[in-house]
Amino acid sequence: MNITSSIYLISSPSQDKCPKPDKPEYAFVGRSNVGKSSLINMLCNKSSLAKTSASPGKTQLINHFLVNDKFYIVDLPGYGFAKVSQSQRKQWERMIEDYLRKRQNLVNLFLIIDGRHVPQQLDLNFIDSLGKWRIPFSLVFTKADKVSRKVLHANISALLDKLGKTWEPLPDHFVTSTTTKLGKGEILGLIERLNNDFIELKEMHPKD
Repeated sequence: MNITSSIYLISSPSQDKCPKPDKPEYAFVGRSNVGKSSLINMLCNKSSLAKTSASPGKTQLINHFLVNDKFYIVDLPGYGFAKVSQSQRKQWERMIEDYLRKRQNLVNLFLIIDGRHVPQQLDLNFIDSLGKWRIPFSLVFTKADKVSRKVLHANISALLDKLGKTWEPLPDHFVTSTTTKLGKGEILGLIERLNNDFIELKEMHPKD
């Protein structure tokens, strides 16, 4: 897939304030500071599209970006150790859950995981929630260039082994680096295939 245009559209405080659900939509979520916004910028060929920050908790709303005038990419707030109050964190969690469970044009969720670290319980808990909510998702391991191949492979294998105890089949996973562009083509390829499936389904059920 060739990205020819990508623009910031709107930031919404809740899913009911999001744009009309008339295009396929792909959301990105992960623990705070895992490189989520940088990944979106890499995919869209625009370094300043999604706002990045060295301090966790920069993304606080549901941010929509229109790509190629054909589909939406959504930057969701991070979960985990952002330096905010517990009430603010709970509010973000409710907003994310509400969006994931009610957004009818959400085709796939990309769960972003820092490849430099061993499996984190926060990520495992969130994956369990996605299973309960029946949300289609893929795993994206970031920062592959920031750690040795041996450590990266060990961390990925450890997480997949844990999931293998309760998940069958395992979700798709991608390994990425925003520095080397590793994984960009594979993720965009999946989005392109899912876009085509979305269009075919719409043509079969035009009133939905």
